[in-house]
Parts: sequence; structure tokens; C-alpha cells
Amino acid sequence: MNPIVLYALLAAALFGASTPFAKLLLGDMSPVLLAGLLYLGSGIGLSVARLVRDRGWQPSGLARAEWPWLLGAIFFGGVLGPVALMMGLMHTSGAAASLLLNLEAVLTAVIAWVVFKENADKRIVLGMLAIVAGGVVLSWPTTAVSSNSWVGPALVCVACLCWAIDNNLTRKVSASDALFIASSKGLIAGSVNSLLAFFLGATLPSVGMTLSTLLVGLLGYGISLVLFVLALRGLGTARTGAYFSTAPFIGALVAILVFGESPSLVFWLASALMGLGVWLHLTESHSHDHVHEPMEHAHQHVHDEHHQHEHPPELQGSASHSHVHQHAALRHKHPHFPDIHHRHPH
Repeated sequence: MNPIVLYALLAAALFGASTPFAKLLLGDMSPVLLAGLLYLGSGIGLSVARLVRDRGWQPSGLARAEWPWLLGAIFFGGVLGPVALMMGLMHTSGAAASLLLNLEAVLTAVIAWVVFKENADKRIVLGMLAIVAGGVVLSWPTTAVSSNSWVGPALVCVACLCWAIDNNLTRKVSASDALFIASSKGLIAGSVNSLLAFFLGATLPSVGMTLSTLLVGLLGYGISLVLFVLALRGLGTARTGAYFSTAPFIGALVAILVFGESPSLVFWLASALMGLGVWLHLTESHSHDHVHEPMEHAHQHVHDEHHQHEHPPELQGSASHSHVHQHAALRHKHPHFPDIHHRHPH
């Protein structure tokens, strides 16, 4: 398996498993405080990891023009999205909310195609339609439920939209240090939501519950986001979102097996439709004759067919490294994704 695909799947597994645990934690704190602590756990843990990796504080290396993209991603994905999800979980089962999160992949792809002009193959489009159908089935109100049963699913969908915007904005900075991007989002978003929660009257739960929340945040939001950024760099936004759409199935499985939730027939029908959509995504292949325009940028890379540039003596060798380098014009054909080197028109 392509290691970049593995990054996306591992990111999905970590985030998906965190959703039912977040619902469990909701019984002990407000949704705004929970969202804040989850991201603080991510930010604190990843910041420590970055300090250890770099043996002290190092500049981010983020270009001035990239900061607006990162700050926008933090606002939508780190501040608004988590609060909407936590409030939605108050009115939705963990399993149902986990499946509804599949809509994030659909909205991510739509924004990537419509706004950022990323390529969309027929197989990806069909998969997205299947996921949408599963989301509609899952959230469709029935006579057996209360009249406000749509509130929970609607808030989960709002969270999906926020994260879809976040994913597309993060793509614009995905060539930069993934650890810095994820830790910055965690620290800023976590601080904002935690301060807002305290302003609204929330209080910290017990020390054990607080530490548990920080740990869930580090795994499900922090490490997951680092892997997601690495996948964005290599797969593009829509494809990464497609692989990441396996996350809700992990969450639903945890909710059913660990927390004993009882899924309905509607749940399994929605699962089948969403599973079909994910399978279509995972089996998609894209290859055609394409041209690489000359460009200059910096990112982690090895010497492959796209990186045949000269190196200073201290960077000689085939090990993975990062520095500013130039790409000459190149025309060839091979299977590829819309990564940072393949964002050409079709």
C-alpha cells in the first residue's frame, strides 16, 4: 500500500475512534469546554514533540502569504467545527454521529472541485453520491422520534462543513511542517474555546477526567491531524477526504462494540451505502499524460522522478530531506494524485 494512503487511513482511524469517547466525556463537561480541551491536548502534546524533535524552538518556516490560510483553517476547523460536533453529540447517538461525519469527505471534495478546481474522476463522484445517500437515510426523521430529532444531525453536518473548509485551507499550507501546523491549530483553537467556556460559566472536571480528555485530543485530533496534513501533501484534498471517510466506520464500530449502542435497520442501510462510497474511493486510479510547469518550493522529499535537482555537498545522498529547490518543465505519464506536484488542469 502507498504509505501516503496509510497516513490518511491511520488519521481516519484515530479521529473516528475519538468520536464515541468524546460523547462519553460530554456527561462531565460543557460541549464548548470539551472542544477546547480536546484541541489543547493536541496542541500541548504536539508542541512538546516539536521541541524534542528540533532540540528547542525553531522558526515555523511558514511564508507570510500562507498565514491567512492557516488562520482560516484554525478558525473553521479548530474553533467552530469542534463546538458544533460536541453540541450535535448531545442530541445524536455516537454511532449515528460517527456515520454522519462521512459528509465531511463529500463537502471537502465539493469545495475542492468547485472553488479550488481540483480534478474529479467519475468514480470519486459516484462514491460521494453514495455517501450523501447514506447520510440522508441516517438523518431522515421518522414518526417514532421527537419533532426536534433533526437538531443533532444538523449540528454534526455544520461541523462537517467547517472541517471541509478547514481541509481545503490546510491544503494550501500542506507543504510546510505538519507538526507545526497541527500544534498551532491545537494551541490557538483550544485556548479560544476553553476561555470561551470559562466565560460562559464552565468549570474543569476532575483531574483524571481532564487528563483523559487531553489524551483523547492528542490522539484523535493531534496525531490524526499531522497524518492528515501529510496525506494532503501527497494525495490532494478530495482524495485525502475520500480515504478519511473511513473514520466514521471506526467510530461507529467503537460505539457499538465498546459502549454497547444498539444500531437500527436504518443504521445498517446507511452503512451499506456509505461503505459502497468508500470502496469506490479506495479503488480509484488516475493516470494521463501531463505537464509539470517550472516551479520553486520547499518540502520534505527524496530523489525521485520529480526531484532531480542539484544539491550542496551537505545535502548529497538519497535520504529524505527538505530545502528550497526548483523543478524544471517535465512532460510524462504515470498514475498520480493531485498532490503538491500534480495540481495541473485537466
